[in-house]
Amino acid sequence: MIRAYKFLLYPTMRQTQALGEMLRDHCSLYNGALEERRSAYRHASRTTVRYGRQSGQLKDIRAFDPERQGRWSFSSQQATLRRLDKAFTAFFRRIKSGEAPGYPRF
Repeated sequence: MIRAYKFLLYPTMRQTQALGEMLRDHCSLYNGALEERRSAYRHASRTTVRYGRQSGQLKDIRAFDPERQGRWSFSSQQATLRRLDKAFTAFFRRIKSGEAPGYPRF
């Protein structure tokens, strides 16, 4: 038997603001990681950047920007980077199988 649960969230105004800021900061992390991968491939003689390298840089990113990136959960930021890695894995899988690839977007 498979059970599914649906949790409703009724945040207060301050919680809504905090969730919006967290979303903005995670989007910024995702876009920065995507830009790093793009520029490394284009400018550094087709060098690939993977999740392990970007996850290793996360500690330095958090120390550099404690006001924004440093205040959120380390594991949630790792999940954001994993999501980007998963998007690239699916992109290359689709290229290999001959489907419409769909490059990861900002």
